[in-house]
Amino acid sequence: MEIHYWNRKVETADPSERAQSRLADLRATIDRALGTDFYARRLGEAGISSGDDIKSLDDLKRIPYTTKDDLRSAYPYGLLAVELDDVVRVHVSSGTTGVPTVIYHSAEDIDNWTELAARSVTATGADRRDVFQNMMTYGLFTGGLGLHYGAERVGMMVIPSSSGNTQRQIKLLRDFRTTVLHATPSYLLHLHARLAEGGVTPKDLALTKAFVGAEPHSENTRLKLEAMFEIDVYNSYGLSEMNGPGVAFECVYKNGMHVWEDAYIMEVIDEKTGRPVAEGEEGELVFTTLKRRATPLLRYRTRDLSFVYDSPCRCGRTHRRIGRIKGRTDDMLIINGVNIYPSQIEEAIMQLPEIGNNYQIVVEKSGALDRLTVKAEVHAGIFSDDARDMNALRRKVIENLRSSIVITPVVEFHEAGFLPVQEGKAQRVFDMREEDTA
Repeated sequence: MEIHYWNRKVETADPSERAQSRLADLRATIDRALGTDFYARRLGEAGISSGDDIKSLDDLKRIPYTTKDDLRSAYPYGLLAVELDDVVRVHVSSGTTGVPTVIYHSAEDIDNWTELAARSVTATGADRRDVFQNMMTYGLFTGGLGLHYGAERVGMMVIPSSSGNTQRQIKLLRDFRTTVLHATPSYLLHLHARLAEGGVTPKDLALTKAFVGAEPHSENTRLKLEAMFEIDVYNSYGLSEMNGPGVAFECVYKNGMHVWEDAYIMEVIDEKTGRPVAEGEEGELVFTTLKRRATPLLRYRTRDLSFVYDSPCRCGRTHRRIGRIKGRTDDMLIINGVNIYPSQIEEAIMQLPEIGNNYQIVVEKSGALDRLTVKAEVHAGIFSDDARDMNALRRKVIENLRSSIVITPVVEFHEAGFLPVQEGKAQRVFDMREEDTA
């Protein structure tokens, strides 16, 4: 099998040689972090006043973990390590309590991220001869822009089609002879169904490969997609706190995702104790940025569960590999690739005076895609013979939800007392997807 490298020297470097540069980068990262309000306090409490206090990579354990709650508490500028004039981009994610998380990027940060993305797509064999159709959402979500820039740097022709509008996606696929896709696995399943409805077969397309991410999926789903489209499907991993796509990527052997360890220090810990787990044992992924200047993060707990492979990869890359993400340690829902917290939904609907005290969140499968239904009780006076009042309220609820969680749910209204009430802690979320696929 032909092996492709974007930066062969870095990708195949001896790990012991890389350790020296990683230590220097860690010290520099700590010095930058000390320039932020948050880390000046956090590192000071740990007795660290300079990067020189870190004598070896083992000293990383002296640094306390950083969590998503820390990012929220630092919003908006508590983690900004450069002058605001040096910031060229910001990515913001929704918060569970109305407080979002924010990651700033300098021009150098964007360039480094682009290099990692170019390295990632090249590892799959993609090159400048390919036409890349990016079906991930663009905007504050990092999924679209990350690989867009990387594919452009490789020289691929990029079609920034973003998500949705399946008929347009199909037209672009056919008219521009797209060879590489980037999408969530659930959307690719949906896309295939729509292709079949229109009488389009894989032989009518020029597709050779797809990059999938943004939601956990099984190996069986990958194999199903490969059989459906007659292409290679590559798993990827990223999170906005670590830039986005390009943290880890599969190579042509599709046997685990290479974590780019010149840009990140990765740890795997027991989610309950916070202690390291043995090599190959499943645990929570923790990352430290080594190259990012505007928003350095130290020992960030991702809540993502995976494991590290204990054997080298046949591709010759010396960066360790992780298995596909099993899931998260918290209560987050992933619906068609979008991260949603139940509290976001509650916040969006309960601010409306017409809504009663009880609601349910139901997630089901609708074909290959997820369907989110919000069932809410409304006050008795809202039910009337005039359907216009009810439709107006439904539009208001949907608009509130879309502004908070991005996707558009189904909204059902019920009279007070219709939904069951539990004693003690209320059960709000009913995720029926596992039952749907059983």
